[in-house]
Amino acid sequence: MSAPAQSNLSGDQIMETLDCSGCHSVNERMIGPSYQEIAAKYSDKDIELLASKIIEGGSGVWGGVPMAAHPQVSKEDAKKMVEYILSQKK
Repeated sequence: MSAPAQSNLSGDQIMETLDCSGCHSVNERMIGPSYQEIAAKYSDKDIELLASKIIEGGSGVWGGVPMAAHPQVSKEDAKKMVEYILSQKK
């Protein structure tokens, strides 16, 4: 049986179930960029792109440290996460 869908959770709640806080925070650069930095660089037109990066991982945009892939995250949940991140725009 597959893992239960998390679609009843909000973007920030989904992120709490993952390892996001190990590399990211709302307003401070850690291993990865802060959510505010991401929100400043991207807009709503980038939701699909960023959701894919959460699922597939990525590197090179913010430096040499690659972001781990999160293949267990559904596209729907990844989009919720991106919408939460973009809502942190200053």
